[in-house]
Amino acid sequence: MQTMQLTRGGKSQYSESEAAEELGVSVTQLRTMIRSHVVERDEDLTNVPVTSFQPSDLLILRLLAGMPAEVSRK
Repeated sequence: MQTMQLTRGGKSQYSESEAAEELGVSVTQLRTMIRSHVVERDEDLTNVPVTSFQPSDLLILRLLAGMPAEVSRK
């Protein structure tokens, strides 16, 4: 049976730098991903109150960016 592993550490909240590390990108790249996939205009970025990310946020960003989701076998 295959299950999708959202994160390695089982954390419930990630800072911006932790989220970037979990996705394997720099903080700048994470911000670019958010600009590309979450907000329509750069001005809207100031209205995104995200200071922390949940595992589901990381999965969605991973999928939107076309990154492979981590898969583990149990």
